[in-house]
Amino acid sequence: MGTEVEVSEPLIEKIAAVNDEEEEADQPIPEWKDQITIRGLVASAIMGTLFCIITHKLNLTVGIIPSLNVAAGLLGFFLVKSWTSFLSKLGFSIKPFTRQENTVIQTCVVACYGLAFSGGFGSSLLAMDERTYQLIGADYPGNRAEDVKNPGLGWMIGFVVVVSFLGLFSLVPLRKVMILDYKLTYPSGTATAMLINSFHTNTGAELAGKQVRCLGKYLSISFFWSCFKWFFSGVGNSCGFDNFPSFGLTLFKNTFYFDFSPTYVGCGLICPHIVNCSVLLGAIISWGFLWPFISQHAGDWYPADLGSNDFKGLYGYKVFIAISLILGDGLYNLIKIIAITVKEMWNRSTRDSKLPFVNDVQDTETSKLLLEQKEREIVFLKDGIPTWFAASGYVGLAAISTATIPTIFPPLKWYLVLCSYLLAPALAFCNSYGTGLTDWNLASTYGKIGLFIIASLVGTDGGVIAGLAACGVMMSIVSTAADLMQDFKTGYLTLSSAKSMFVSQLLGTAMGCVIAPLTFWMYWTAFDIGSPDGPYKAPYAVIFREMAILGIEGFSELPKHCLALCCGFFVAALVINLLRDATPTKISRFIPVPMAMAVPFYIGAYFAIDMFVGTVILFIWELVNQKDSEDYAGAVASGLICGDGIWTIPSAILSIFRVNPPVCMYFGPAVGS
Repeated sequence: MGTEVEVSEPLIEKIAAVNDEEEEADQPIPEWKDQITIRGLVASAIMGTLFCIITHKLNLTVGIIPSLNVAAGLLGFFLVKSWTSFLSKLGFSIKPFTRQENTVIQTCVVACYGLAFSGGFGSSLLAMDERTYQLIGADYPGNRAEDVKNPGLGWMIGFVVVVSFLGLFSLVPLRKVMILDYKLTYPSGTATAMLINSFHTNTGAELAGKQVRCLGKYLSISFFWSCFKWFFSGVGNSCGFDNFPSFGLTLFKNTFYFDFSPTYVGCGLICPHIVNCSVLLGAIISWGFLWPFISQHAGDWYPADLGSNDFKGLYGYKVFIAISLILGDGLYNLIKIIAITVKEMWNRSTRDSKLPFVNDVQDTETSKLLLEQKEREIVFLKDGIPTWFAASGYVGLAAISTATIPTIFPPLKWYLVLCSYLLAPALAFCNSYGTGLTDWNLASTYGKIGLFIIASLVGTDGGVIAGLAACGVMMSIVSTAADLMQDFKTGYLTLSSAKSMFVSQLLGTAMGCVIAPLTFWMYWTAFDIGSPDGPYKAPYAVIFREMAILGIEGFSELPKHCLALCCGFFVAALVINLLRDATPTKISRFIPVPMAMAVPFYIGAYFAIDMFVGTVILFIWELVNQKDSEDYAGAVASGLICGDGIWTIPSAILSIFRVNPPVCMYFGPAVGS
């Protein structure tokens, strides 16, 4: 999920200047090697593990993953500050904790947990497993038993190792162009830099301390609440608070209930109001009106005696209409961002050629800002990464990957992998440029394009596996390239070395190559992943496998009127996005986001209720105390998400050892009613 934010460069420089004025002391900028510390890497590994667990949980349940950058920044600051304070009290001489080291930790953590999403563990890789194959149906055209590859720790680690580092090398030579010449804002990277800069000032450190205490409080509440809920969740999927019919049994049957999940309430506090309202609107349209309406035509539109998870019945409508909304939204945003990119580059080239040279007398404030900017540029360019190193790194890794991937996925031939790597830098540039302008990372859209193209090229004999593997390759490259450029922007604004940013990305990615598969494996062995009736539905596994089959078979086997409905929702997604861009802000801020609307179509309305509760809490909080909500909402949300995420570890251990909850709290109609 991304939201469009615009931050102007002068504003960035002014904020940075204010932060610099508040510095406790003018600390010398450490050398790039000194910015990467053992304590920082240990803190990164701890937080990377926690955030991988949270990302997998969200990916395998609802598929909406909010930004956890604020939590990463806060927890990184807290862990290292706590450690240095503890050691200094014991009388040890401690190296000061600088904003550069804080930036390195942030970069490392984001690179690590980013792989839990871009690695395809909840989407393209999981779509290959036997459960997803059986869900779609053994007799479904294009869904072959040969196109099954169950998750395995060995091959998954091997796959992410050979594909994850390429994106880092693809755009390194363009860092000066993207950050200094084009002055792309990268709003999330800029916001992270402002947060880190503020921590390392007198007033900012005080607020950060309060935010950390707030995060710790809500983390504890969330953890103990999740523990309490477990005792009543019994055996099976129908017990406990997760199945509490808050609005009555009739609405409960249509998945409208509050399931007391701290994670989804926390997501509601972090995600923008319009995203939360869009999710609820999607739930009302699908589960409130559309599915009950289609169900009334059972026996006419589709056979009435089909199971609840048969693609020839209602389940098919749910999946394909969700796919049409996702593709409509993705296609629109891809075209829009390419158009913005081309227009911006054209304007820049014509503007640069027409600009006269002006040597104006600067006032004191402007001179100071220019000096600040000059210092940032000197630091940013000082420790360069040679172009030959980046180019040879990319070529070498591409050669290893081209040789290795066909051994993991035989239908994806070496020449198709090679073609993907020849195209990847251009796609990575488009995605990074678009992210810099709009803060919208379209990695999954590029992945789906790769999926359709490769699946249709390979055809019926292995096209599903080849398409899904190509999707994982493309997503990984374009996502890590955009993340790296975002981190370069953060480093530029915190006076961190570009080399330390690059090395910390490499180290974070290396951690992620081990931690992301291991944490996924914990879920895979402990829980029933992919069960349409359980909490871990893995919605994108079915959606991605169906997309691969669509790329090969077309629309031949859709239920009655399903294609017409899909076309209608696809066009609706395009029109809604067009309206969002064409209308003034005072109107467009009330127009829903189609991508967010699509998620509950397949999963259910329960998490939409939770997220809406989060957004209502935030809305009231903003009305009562705007300043407090700005300062602490992110900390409260992060605490709720992290506490629930931490409980997943003991919950998984109990599940592995077959320790069942002692009580089943169940709600059903009264006997004889």
